[in-house]
Amino acid sequence: MFLNFRCAGALVYVTALAANAAESVTINPDSRNWPRLFGPTGDSVVPNQPLDLKRIEAKLPVLWELEVGESYTTPSIVDNRLILFHRIEDQETVDCLDVETRERHWRFQYPTRYIDRYGYNNGPRSTPIIVDEVVYTLGAEGKLHALRLEDGKKLWSRWLNREFKVDQDFFGVGGSPCIDENRLIINVGGTETDAGIVAIDRTSGETLWQATSEGPSYATPVAATIHGKRFAFVFTKGGLVSLEAETGKVLWSIPFRSRLHESVNASSPIVVGDIVFASATYGTGSLAVRIKPDGTAEELWRSVMAMDSHFSNLMAVDGVVFGFAGRHEGDAELRCIELETGKIRWSVPSVLGRGSMIRVGKEFLLWGERGHLFVRSLDPSVPPKLPEDPREAEPLLRYPCWTPPSIAAGRLYLRNETRMICFDLNPN
Repeated sequence: MFLNFRCAGALVYVTALAANAAESVTINPDSRNWPRLFGPTGDSVVPNQPLDLKRIEAKLPVLWELEVGESYTTPSIVDNRLILFHRIEDQETVDCLDVETRERHWRFQYPTRYIDRYGYNNGPRSTPIIVDEVVYTLGAEGKLHALRLEDGKKLWSRWLNREFKVDQDFFGVGGSPCIDENRLIINVGGTETDAGIVAIDRTSGETLWQATSEGPSYATPVAATIHGKRFAFVFTKGGLVSLEAETGKVLWSIPFRSRLHESVNASSPIVVGDIVFASATYGTGSLAVRIKPDGTAEELWRSVMAMDSHFSNLMAVDGVVFGFAGRHEGDAELRCIELETGKIRWSVPSVLGRGSMIRVGKEFLLWGERGHLFVRSLDPSVPPKLPEDPREAEPLLRYPCWTPPSIAAGRLYLRNETRMICFDLNPN
């Protein structure tokens, strides 16, 4: 039985954009909400929320726990409404919950037959987006829905994989849509239908444009304004692609993928000023390009050694990129590299395994796949101190914790494949 609540009295589980690259949609960048993957500003930064981070490595006050269905999706929160996208038996399920009482406002379900070929869970992977009182969800089989936030009424839906003849690929649909003005930009992966990348009108659900024969990746596209022009950057199955966001015109494409057949591009690219940065594992490494005023790209560098992010988000601060490197949890490292050159400033073994990070002021919340949560000040000149032995820290949730955290209105939401916990970070 899912959606079982336990109020806890005792403690018991991708993208950085520069200010000029923020997506131009009606999401308040000063919001106390978390309406999409990587938060209101799209860069995993918590804006204007006074938080008591000292609680994290002391004893986090648990507000509630929740048993959930199969999923890797991040909860999205707007105005005390939490959207939980998960699978219950043979139904992909969208639940709208009250963050205070955990009461369900509404539920929307539809059938799914998705089975993961590699034995991972069979739930959705793509994080819901909430904007202008509409919830957008993209399921593991490519079923896209627009639902009214107030009551869950379906406004429109499309089955993208069936329409554009997309095979399941390795792990189903994993990338979240990029929302840019009136567009949902999605790496659909229709190689036979010239629908590698598709833009959909978020009001009507109609196709605005489709481009390329690129296959699907598990990274989320990024929209950015550079030199006064609006671009969409998509890290596809085969490499990095730049398009005019409004028209879908392909400006350039750079092949960037491992030679291994069973390899994926899963870490979302980031845009910092006029530089686009992408990273992947399986011997792929990192790529940095500079966008010229005419929209063409100059390759700054590429390196197998600098950063090889598997699925973790990357964060750029003051000319460096922080991220988790490594394909496996056993060889994961927390790393800092120079954005302009790819030079490694420092790299330390990660007791967290691979993970995600959120920045709060000068502090970073580091959430690892083994269920550990740390707060650290990341300095480009000095590597952080992490425990050397995972037994030195008690995990909050069981492995695997592959879902990035959410923070909204002073509450921290962590989840693994079957359980979500809400912690209170508000100052007393």
